[in-house]
Amino acid sequence: MSKLSHTDDTGKAVMVDVGSKEIQHRSAKASGHIKLSEETLKLIKDNLVSKGDVLTVAQIAGISGAKRTSALIPLCHNIPLDNISVRLFPDESGIVAESEVHCNARTGAEMEAMTAVSVALITVYDMCKAVDKMMVIDRIMVTEKTKG
Repeated sequence: MSKLSHTDDTGKAVMVDVGSKEIQHRSAKASGHIKLSEETLKLIKDNLVSKGDVLTVAQIAGISGAKRTSALIPLCHNIPLDNISVRLFPDESGIVAESEVHCNARTGAEMEAMTAVSVALITVYDMCKAVDKMMVIDRIMVTEKTKG
């Protein structure tokens, strides 16, 4: 089994030293899903949720979340982000969120991509909690990452 990169020889948590790594163009994509009732999904599609335009607010929240990833995850590096895109769209059982993050850095952007999706989906939850008590957020994952 490989050694975890965020622990020292005694098992204590440490931030990985990326200072000697080359700055490269890196990108990451992530996706996730929130399961909604049919009624809630219809309210979102028809833009009738009382708190406002759910998909637009969630998109902006996801972008904002990606920009704050290092403040939320203690051992995550603060990297300069060149582009963040977040897209939300309905499927048969809820809303899918997808993100794509680009940077030129010594470490990847997968944490930022997953944070963007997570915050976007939590925002959908927050905006719809008054009308849907059975929402479930799931399937948050990195779908692609590149460097070079």
